[in-house]
Amino acid sequence: MSIFEPGLVHTPVTPFTRDNRIDFDACGRLIEFHLRHGADSLALPMHAGESVSLTDNERRELLQHAIQQVKGRVPVIAHASDSGTSIAAAFARYAEETGAAAIVSTTPYYWTPPPAMVLEHFAQIGSAVRVPFFVYNAPDEMAGTKITTELALQLMERLPNFAGVVDSSLDWQFMVELVDLARRPRPDFQLLSGAEYMVSAGAIGAQGLFAPLAAIAPRRVRELYDLCRKDQLFEARKVQEDIAALRQLVKKAGAASLKSALRAMGRDCGPVRLPLLPVGEVESGQLAERLAAMASLRAEPRGW
Repeated sequence: MSIFEPGLVHTPVTPFTRDNRIDFDACGRLIEFHLRHGADSLALPMHAGESVSLTDNERRELLQHAIQQVKGRVPVIAHASDSGTSIAAAFARYAEETGAAAIVSTTPYYWTPPPAMVLEHFAQIGSAVRVPFFVYNAPDEMAGTKITTELALQLMERLPNFAGVVDSSLDWQFMVELVDLARRPRPDFQLLSGAEYMVSAGAIGAQGLFAPLAAIAPRRVRELYDLCRKDQLFEARKVQEDIAALRQLVKKAGAASLKSALRAMGRDCGPVRLPLLPVGEVESGQLAERLAAMASLRAEPRGW
């Protein structure tokens, strides 16, 4: 199997119309925006794209639409996660048949299974496809379950297409141990940062980055990624600080804050779906003012 390197991965939001349907016209504009502004790959629908609020048919339609829109210009990574293993595996198979270049999956929704069950969950999803398979470690989002080095090593034994771990835990000790032990039996094993803290992750050995903030500040995120990949970590520190400040502004309400920020940048992607609540009018105005005051965003694109 040839080595698939995702690089800088943009994770688009899912635009909705005012009557709560997927806005495929806005999806097309958003994908073109990401392609023009530095995406090496796209991953969707991730949690930033409200994946858990989409029906199975909607996820399939959204993925098919994205792959058709991209037309092979960059790889599309399909997010195949669900509470049921067979459901996630079926979506992974569909994604591969539709043209996805890789699959990424997180631990089962709602359940907090012991390690043996998590291992089997991932093994079943990964074995359903032949394209590269990544697991996503997001213990803050998936309370009660996390990926361990031992689990990753066991998955290597089960899955020849297990390509790596996307990690947003910010657990540097885990990441150091994972890179050290996993690359002994499989030198091409990849660690990708699941958050825009690329300086530390890059120093550990992360080769890629899943970046929801690239929707707001694609040029700054690209600069950070490129500096880290060149091992220019000292030069990257100021860029990292700017992106960390942006992250602090939008992290409180998750996808709702992200969409509010996009609206302020001239790229309205519609409302969020319940149970998420939209950012209030006053809070949206305050967020827009703070974004406008950030010097680091002055060179970022406005509008589509």
